[in-house]
Amino acid sequence: MTATLPPMQYRFLGRSGLKISVISLGGWLTHGGHTGDELALQTMKRAYELGVNFFDSAEGYAAGKAEILLGKAIKQYGWEREDLVISTKLYWGEKEDGTKGVNDVGLSRKHILGGMRKSLKRLDLDYVDLIYAHRPDRYTPMEEVVRAFNYLISTGQALYWGTSEWSAEEVADAWGIAERLNLIGPLMEQPEYNMLKRDRFEREYEPLFRKWGTGTTVFSPLRRGILTGKYDNGIPEDSRAAKEGGWFKDEVSGTQGEQTLARVKKLKTVADKLGCSRAQLALAWTLANPHVSSAIIGATSVTQVDENIAALAVLPKLTPAVLAEIDAILENKPKPDTFRYD
Repeated sequence: MTATLPPMQYRFLGRSGLKISVISLGGWLTHGGHTGDELALQTMKRAYELGVNFFDSAEGYAAGKAEILLGKAIKQYGWEREDLVISTKLYWGEKEDGTKGVNDVGLSRKHILGGMRKSLKRLDLDYVDLIYAHRPDRYTPMEEVVRAFNYLISTGQALYWGTSEWSAEEVADAWGIAERLNLIGPLMEQPEYNMLKRDRFEREYEPLFRKWGTGTTVFSPLRRGILTGKYDNGIPEDSRAAKEGGWFKDEVSGTQGEQTLARVKKLKTVADKLGCSRAQLALAWTLANPHVSSAIIGATSVTQVDENIAALAVLPKLTPAVLAEIDAILENKPKPDTFRYD
C-alpha cells in the first residue's frame, strides 16, 4: 500500500526554518479517548511510516491522556526525537484527579509554566517543538502572556510559540508587545479551516501572513466529517452529530443544514472527475492554500491514515479552473478585507 501512496510533502512553518509535514496527526477527540490506545498507537505508527513528522496534542485532550499516549508512541517505536515536530497547547489544565484549581485554566504565567511542566512529564520529553496558547485569555495582560511563552523558549522547554483560535487583532497585539520588548512573537496560529469555514483564515488573517509571515497548522479540514458525505442521507445514529447534538447537529439539520449538505453533495461531481473521494478533495483543497503550513487530521483507523495521505495526489489536480468550480458550488468565498496592520 505504501508504494502506491504519494510521497509526503513538507513546508516551512511560516517564516521559520522549521519544516513540517503538510499532513499531520492530532489527538483531539481520538487519542486517549474515543479511540482505543492500541489502535491510536497503530495510527501514529502508520502516519510516521508515511512521512508525517508533526504530531499535535494538548493538555486538555482527554485530560492529558492524549499527551501520555503520544509520548508512549515515541518511546515504543524508538523514533529519533530530532526527526519529530511535537506540539502541545496550554489553556485548559486540570489535576490528575480531574479537578481544576483556580489557576489551572487560562494563560497566567503560573499556569503557563506549571502547565508546561506537567505536559512535558506526560509526554516524557525534555521539550516540545511548538507550544500554543490554546485560546486567548482576556483576563490576563498580554504582556504577561508574551513574557511567559518567551520564558519557555529561553529555558529550552519549547522552540517556538504560537496561538490557537486567536483573532488577528489579538495576534497583532502580541506581536506589538513582543517587538516593543525585543522578545519573540507568535510564529504560528492553529485555526479551524476548511471548505465550510474559511472567512477568518482567508480574510481576517491575511495581514498576519503579509506582515509577520504567520504559519498555520489548521484543524478540522473535513469539518468534523461533514465534507466526507457522511451526512448526505441524514444523521447516522453512531455519528458525532447524533451523540453530541447542539450546534454541530444544527449544522447538518434544519434549513441551513440542508443548504450546506446540498453543496457538499454537489462536490461529489468534482471529486468523481478527479478520481478521488470527497474527503480527499476537501483535504487537498485546504492544502492548496499556500498559507497552510500543515493540515491536522484525526484518524480512527490505519486505513483512514492511508486515505488521507492519498489526498496529496489530488493536490496537483486542483487547477484554477477546478478551484473556481468549487467556489461556485460553495458560494462562500470571502471578500478581501481592506484593514492593514502596517
